[in-house]
Amino acid sequence: MGEANNRTKAYDVDEHPFELRHEVKRLNARLDKIADSLEKSEFKDILENYTDPKKRIITNLMAGISRGLGLSLGTFVILGLLGYILSLFLDVPVIGEYLAQIKKYIDSNS
Repeated sequence: MGEANNRTKAYDVDEHPFELRHEVKRLNARLDKIADSLEKSEFKDILENYTDPKKRIITNLMAGISRGLGLSLGTFVILGLLGYILSLFLDVPVIGEYLAQIKKYIDSNS
């Protein structure tokens, strides 16, 4: 029985270094993939942006100005197109009369 226990211990000890080397290689490969993906996602730049309050304020200010300007211009274009399309329907009997009244109202207040 003593020999069986020694063989088992010797077998376990001999088996672990190979398994550990294999596991370390596998973990190193995963770490390399993670490092590559972090470099591709420019994680360092993102982290610097969120840790520097001045950069964050400037970024958010510019984003707010861009959104406001885009919303204003987009609304202007859409309403202009809608007005042009509706002006094409002034000759339609029922809808045209209603649109003509709206046009008169707008012209009188301008």
